[in-house]
Amino acid sequence: MKLSDFDFDLPEDRIALRPARPRDAARLLHVPAEGAFGDFGILDLPDLLQPGDVLVINDTRVMHAALSGIRPARGPDGGDVNVSVNLHKQVAEDKWRAFAKPGKRLRIGDELVFGLLTGRIEAKSEGGDFLIHFNKSGVALERAIQASGAPPLPPYIASKRAVDASDEADYQTNFAAENKTHSVAAPTAGLHFTDRLMASLNARGVETAIVTLHVGAGTFLPVKSENVAEHQMHAEWCEVSDSTADLINRAKAEGRRIIPVGTTALRTIESMADDSGLKAGSMETDIFITPGYRFRVMDGLLTNFHLPKSTLFMLVSAIAGLDRMQAAYAHAIAERYRFFSYGDACLIWKSR
Repeated sequence: MKLSDFDFDLPEDRIALRPARPRDAARLLHVPAEGAFGDFGILDLPDLLQPGDVLVINDTRVMHAALSGIRPARGPDGGDVNVSVNLHKQVAEDKWRAFAKPGKRLRIGDELVFGLLTGRIEAKSEGGDFLIHFNKSGVALERAIQASGAPPLPPYIASKRAVDASDEADYQTNFAAENKTHSVAAPTAGLHFTDRLMASLNARGVETAIVTLHVGAGTFLPVKSENVAEHQMHAEWCEVSDSTADLINRAKAEGRRIIPVGTTALRTIESMADDSGLKAGSMETDIFITPGYRFRVMDGLLTNFHLPKSTLFMLVSAIAGLDRMQAAYAHAIAERYRFFSYGDACLIWKSR
């Protein structure tokens, strides 16, 4: 497979910079296994599902992973340098890997100051990835990051406007658990859900199962090689509880459908499954799903619209087929659906 196979033209005005208000006012494109696409709203989701279907939801919470501060002057002839840091993976109680700008002006040993939180660069990779050793650890570091940072909006939003108070709620799902504040991006398909929608799903007889995947760089980093097989996903931590594994395995045995809400929930259950079913436990997953992948658990996926040439567009193409997803996205662009994290949703069923 070539990276160019997963490209498509997307007009800039289709990229959502704000979510629908209320969040369950988003539109929903229905992509059945065969036949015509359907244009709906997210509140129509219960009517597109069947009693007994199981929605799989990621309960991770987004942390304030975007830090702004300074690199103090190195000597009398220099000056302070403004820096922006996006944390993406914690590797120790007091250390995080991060992307930083301006990367070319930062070097090993530099101190970074984010208010009362400080860090020192311990390593720098060729790809602009930094290892930062902070002056706090454990819970104290978590609290300091939350106090010093901001919601880590995707670059295509942050480059167009500043993060503001509305993003605190807008970029967090209603499922986010207080004790799971560890994601550096939102599981955005879950952003559409409200109490009103959940009440309708419950009345329809749709069940929900909870998993956790702490979103990291594996979800959003671009593919840089034209040969897709050469791309290496960054690992992300995920967990499936005993109760979730039991619920999903029972539903599969009874012929009921499993529909993850978002690619992170899908990657979790596929990572934790084998031919005998879904396993409880936790792991670091770097699963990379591309066309030809054999799904063990998933029957359909509720997800947002993804970037051209992204691993997530490859994933949805693995579900329905590349040609069908190219056609679905062309339909969505023509019908002025809103794309990416704050955009609309689509419900995709696995190709027969």
